[in-house]
Parts: sequence; structure tokens; C-alpha cells
Amino acid sequence: MKIIILGAGQVGGSLAENLANEQNDITVVDTDADRLRELQDRIDIKTVLGRGSYPNILRDAGADDADMLIAVTNSDETNMVACQVAYTLFRTPTKISRIRTGQYLKQADLFRADAFPIDVLISPEQVVTNYVSRLLQYPGALQVMDFADGLAQLVAVKAYYGGPLVGQAIHHLKNHLPNIDSRVAAVFRRNKAIEPTGDTIIEADDEVFFVAARENIRRVMKELRREEDSYKRVMIVGGGNIGYRLARSLEKQYQIKIIEHSPQRTEFLSEHLSRSVVLLGSATDKTLLEEENIESTDVFCALTNDDEVNIMSSLLAKRLGARKVITLINKAAYVDLVQGGMVDVALSPQQATIGSLLTHVRRGDVVNVHSLRRGAAEAIEAIAHGDSRSSKVVGRKIREIKLPPGTTIGAIVRGEDVIMATSDVVVESNDHVILFVMNKKHIADVERLFQVGLGFF
Repeated sequence: MKIIILGAGQVGGSLAENLANEQNDITVVDTDADRLRELQDRIDIKTVLGRGSYPNILRDAGADDADMLIAVTNSDETNMVACQVAYTLFRTPTKISRIRTGQYLKQADLFRADAFPIDVLISPEQVVTNYVSRLLQYPGALQVMDFADGLAQLVAVKAYYGGPLVGQAIHHLKNHLPNIDSRVAAVFRRNKAIEPTGDTIIEADDEVFFVAARENIRRVMKELRREEDSYKRVMIVGGGNIGYRLARSLEKQYQIKIIEHSPQRTEFLSEHLSRSVVLLGSATDKTLLEEENIESTDVFCALTNDDEVNIMSSLLAKRLGARKVITLINKAAYVDLVQGGMVDVALSPQQATIGSLLTHVRRGDVVNVHSLRRGAAEAIEAIAHGDSRSSKVVGRKIREIKLPPGTTIGAIVRGEDVIMATSDVVVESNDHVILFVMNKKHIADVERLFQVGLGFF
């Protein structure tokens, strides 16, 4: 696939690296020559220096025959105009744009074909808000991913000493929960992936990914770790787009306090949030945190655009007694430094956004992609089409499907039913198949599995 990426920042650069490793023809456009040179030294891509909304720059980037334009510059306006130019002058089939400004996102009519013809809108703020909201629903989860409109979920938890299943083989899960269907899709032990079998022993500190119907998630989590009380009190640091949107979405269910250092932004938050307590100050101020009863806070979310402030305030909050800390970190190197120590969940907006983008890049009928383990693995939801003659999966038992190395099928969603992927389950047309791919170099092989032959048409 020939793809033009506008913007060589953290999202654009990470996306280029992901896609270039999958035998795509990638061109990256940016105004920063140093950044383009750095990317080209690391990965096999073409680069074009210039503003991505200019017709001559898009032509130099190969827009005449590009399959897709992904506009992820720091400017919403540049992204929008670039999609317009790509549509009007080059008839680019698929145009994806990152839009951050809420005022644009509220105006759905702006993004019709006769206005700004953008096929897919990506809002990082909404992606992160949804991510954190799902974590709050399941105390103790490291990651929660929805599939088939939420009918099935893939959840990552760290196995703790004392969990009923810790020290036992995975096949004992069925004995512990005889009336609940679930499946362990992957295990990461000391940062290395283990392809689980029924005889795999769960060890303390393993990061376990399991899939189950949404209503069964809590029961399965109890087998791997001590049950935690539901969250009630949430403190948010940073009243920017992400912090404000999260507070607004949570304030009806939780007791929210939000700390913001800007007087003007604090005033805005006070006017637009109905139930949240808005505080003017610094989250690294120990006295302020103690006055606001940080020791009784269930979740401390550091969501400013400053990684250092987020990390330091999280460490301080944890030391002062906050039960759980979720920290937004932009620099990939920092994520690995802090995850699993004092910081419970290190959240990378780039990786969350890239998962949303990859959903629209994958070949075959792929409807969901979640980036896992900082991009090392992927969870994919693909829809099976065709029949036994035109498809490599339809009409076959799971044990008969030639899955690439490191790939497992966790579950199948058929209508409203969530079916665990045992070896004798037969895949039917229109099934939503949830796969876990631990080695990303095999993504293209997975995509080919779900592409129907020409005979189907």
C-alpha cells in the first residue's frame, strides 16, 4: 500500500516505523529537515521537506497514485486543508486526519464530502479519555480493550502473589470458573512473550492478557489478583483538552478533583464542569496534595503535556498514599523507565492513537486494532467473509487454520454470542475473530488470512 504521512512527530514517526516494517511504501512529509533525516536513517522510507497542505509538496510525495493520506501534523488546519487538496486535486481514496480542537469536532457537517472530505477523524483526546475510563471500570487492570462494540473485552492484569490461579496451570481456570468462558491469549514474563498453552504455569508478576465476555471480566480478574474495591475518588492533574474531557465524562460517576496551574484555564474549568472540584495550583506541591487528602484518593491521573511534571507528581502522590496512579507520558523512553514501578499505568497517547490509525490501514476487513506492550504486539478484530472455497478461515476448525508463528485466536463473536476459541470451533462467515499477534512482522500474514479470493466475487 502506498501511504503518505504528514507530520514526522512522535505519532507520525512511530506510525511510519510500524507501517514500513510491514512492506508498505511510506513517504513522510514535514517541515523539520533534521527530524526527517533522523527517521530516514532508522527506517526505509521516502521523505519530502515542506508543508503538507501545499499541492506541489503533495505531488512530490506521490499523491497522484497514493492509496492513503494520514495527516497527523500539530496543526488541525494543515491536516484539514491537506485532506481537501488530496481529494480535490489527486482523488486520494482514503484520507485520515488527526483533529484535536473540540470546536471543530463538534461540527459534524464540516467533514462531509462537500466540505472537508475526511474519511476518518482521529481525536487523541477522545482516545485517551476512553482508555482511562475503561481502566477505571476495572480496578487493577493495566489495559482494557473493547471488541465487537464491547461484547468482548481483552484485559491485561499483573498476576499477584495470593491470586487463586497463580502457581497453577492455565487449564485450571476452567475448574475455578466452571460456568464462565474465558481464554488466556498471551503472557508476558520479564518483558518476554510466552505463547500460552493449557500447561503454562502462571507466575506472580506475569502480565496476563485474557479475553472474555464483558460481563465475566471481573470474575476472571479475581482468579489472577486480589479483588480491589471500586474506585470513587479521582484526582486529575492538568485541565487541558484531555484532563477537561476526562473530568466531564467522569464527574457523574466519580468524585472528581482537578488541579490546574493556569488561572485562566481554571476559570474555564469552573464554568464548564458542573460537579468537579477545580483547584488552582501545582500538582508537585506536597502541601496542596496533603490538604486535598491525597491519601484517600483512589486514582491519581497526571495528564499535563509535560512528562516531567506528570512523572514527578505521580511519584509524589504515590508516596503520599494515592492508591493508584495513571501517568500520561509522551516520550517512549520514559514509559519503559516508570511502568511497573511506583507508576501503576504509564499511558502513551501516541500508542493509543496509533492503534486507532492502524484499524484503517490494515488490509482485509479489520475493524479494530489495539497496540499492546508499547507497540510490540497487536490485538486485532477481523471479520471473516466468504466460504470454504474463497476463504482461508471460513468453514475451518481453529486447529486447521494455518496461523503465523506467535499468533493466537482468543475468541469469536457471532451475533451477540462470545465464543472462546477452542480447537474444535468452526469459523463461520461474518464471525468477528479476535486475534493476538505477538510478532508484528507477521501482521501481513494475518491480513492475508482474512482476504477472500476473487472467486467469492
